Amino acid sequence: MKIVKSSKTEVRPEGVDASADTPAMRLFGLLETIAAKDQLYSLQGLVEQTGLPKPTLHRMLQQLESTGLLQREVDGRHYGMGTRLRRLAENLLLNDSLHGARHTVLRRLVEEVGESCNITALSGSEVVYLDRVETVAPLRFYLHPGSRVPVHCSASGKIFLAQMETAQRRRLLANGTLEAYTPKTMTDPAQIEREIARVRKDGFAIDNEEFLPGLLCIAALVPSASGPSNLCVAVQAPIMRLDLPKAKALMPALQRAAQALSRIAADADPERRAQA
Repeated sequence: MKIVKSSKTEVRPEGVDASADTPAMRLFGLLETIAAKDQLYSLQGLVEQTGLPKPTLHRMLQQLESTGLLQREVDGRHYGMGTRLRRLAENLLLNDSLHGARHTVLRRLVEEVGESCNITALSGSEVVYLDRVETVAPLRFYLHPGSRVPVHCSASGKIFLAQMETAQRRRLLANGTLEAYTPKTMTDPAQIEREIARVRKDGFAIDNEEFLPGLLCIAALVPSASGPSNLCVAVQAPIMRLDLPKAKALMPALQRAAQALSRIAADADPERRAQA
């Protein structure tokens, strides 16, 4: 996460993480490395690219080749993407209308409010960014999709906490680290409970420089007809452009986006479609 000027930052795979938790994730990391460039790779080339030992890489390549995810070229020395991996990529793009529809809503929200917006979900004790569209303004906080932020000091996190039963919320916070990221971070459980009560009353949540100095965020829940929702939509901006009154004035636009996202989620639910 970083603050950038108008130049665009691109996130790229940086090779295989040899310390990945599982063999499956190491194999996935190798696939990311190979898919990141339009070229064929030799065993030696992958050793230089990833830093992994040659015997380890040779074994990984054999596993991926045997499953059809990679294929060896006719020279017997180079590897490229296999039929199964290409089919996976094609199916992902073909059946990705849900992400495309959500992204369109997010892009329109950014055009309306003029600031960066994101869609988030709760994952354990963190909030994960599912999608994000950046403002064109020259100064912005760049948090790419996949970024994770703490639940106790993010606007979306407060929304998710407000949906929980008291015992569930206290269990989650008691077993996590209520780290103070800025002087404004709430770390006292009683103070957080008061904040959650305010979120329930207001119907939105604010992160006023609680995670990053100089950043203000306002979030709203994406409604779900089938119970608690695990989706939020939020607006973020530097406090020099977005103060509390301005943020609250964006709520009608934020709520319209939340309702649009809710309809998209309902349309993508096969059980609800079957009942309709």
